Amino acid sequence: MSQGANRPTGVRFTEEMKGHVSFGERDHERGAREGRESGTRLMFRLTIEVGDLDRFAADDRREAGAEGWVGCEALGGRLPVERGAFNLFVEDEPGRKRMLYRLFFRDGVGHPLTLTGFKVVRERSGGHVWRDTSTLYVRVLRGHVEEGNEPGAEVVASGILRLKPADFARQLLTFRAAVPSLAGRIAAIGRFDALFLGQLWQVYGRPLVRGLRERGG
Repeated sequence: MSQGANRPTGVRFTEEMKGHVSFGERDHERGAREGRESGTRLMFRLTIEVGDLDRFAADDRREAGAEGWVGCEALGGRLPVERGAFNLFVEDEPGRKRMLYRLFFRDGVGHPLTLTGFKVVRERSGGHVWRDTSTLYVRVLRGHVEEGNEPGAEVVASGILRLKPADFARQLLTFRAAVPSLAGRIAAIGRFDALFLGQLWQVYGRPLVRGLRERGG
């Protein structure tokens, strides 16, 4: 058996999201609105890497690493992510899942900051898949704040980032798999896509089918 056969299958892709934030604001919607009015932009460009696809699929938290940079002129420009994590479809209550982001970085003068963000997909008739999976509610926190410590953290800014259709099209071209053969790479990316779509089906598809059956459809 070759040495590569024992290696875990990894998948990575690059995501870019852009939006607006307002400093000193906790509410996401208000922060985005005030940020648009003041021209306070924030974005990130991340490479999200699943090191072991089997372990990722089996873990309810489905956590992957994230590296890249956060961009915000008000914070000092393009700021490298020192450590980052991404969680795919974590269930926080029946009929609702979240995609979670946590990025540790520093502003232009070296002060530690944390960007936390979440996308929400929730059960509802018809669903709004694109809106849910392309809208990220973000906060910038003072310091490097670990998961679970947000309630006591100082909020520097809040707002909303969005994945634009053109950026999503480019994102699809960035998928890579750490597998030697072309067939293996295609299969690994297909497995990740199936996992993603399967989670969406749990939220949107099954309730829709159940509702049709209850109405005799």
